[in-house]
Amino acid sequence: MFAVEVRDHIMIAHSFRGAVFGPAQALHGATFVVDAAFSAETLDNNGIVIDIGRAHEALKAVLAALNYRNLDEVPELKGTNTTTEFLTKHIFDRLAKNARAGELGRNGRELNAIRVTLSESHVARAWYEANLW
Repeated sequence: MFAVEVRDHIMIAHSFRGAVFGPAQALHGATFVVDAAFSAETLDNNGIVIDIGRAHEALKAVLAALNYRNLDEVPELKGTNTTTEFLTKHIFDRLAKNARAGELGRNGRELNAIRVTLSESHVARAWYEANLW
């Protein structure tokens, strides 16, 4: 399996509902390093999984909707606990749409999966990985 991975970061604010979250129920900030890995069983005729520049631009565009935002106020996220795990799937869904549409420099049907990892710190991270088809 071949993979290309790109990285960016976001700075957000949010709060959680539920006693399990303790003090994180209050509004607080977080900075996440976001990695997105795209995989394929073969390289295309150009010798690539996808165009790394297009992948990075797609990740930046997806993250722009979240960056420097209070996620409690984003209409599509309102009422949701925007945990690290939740955000990995949220970002995956948007990147998968780009990949399936062939917007990453390769026919989306030739890609296998995407893995999105959010690192909260050097000791804690979460990811979501799924096949595209």
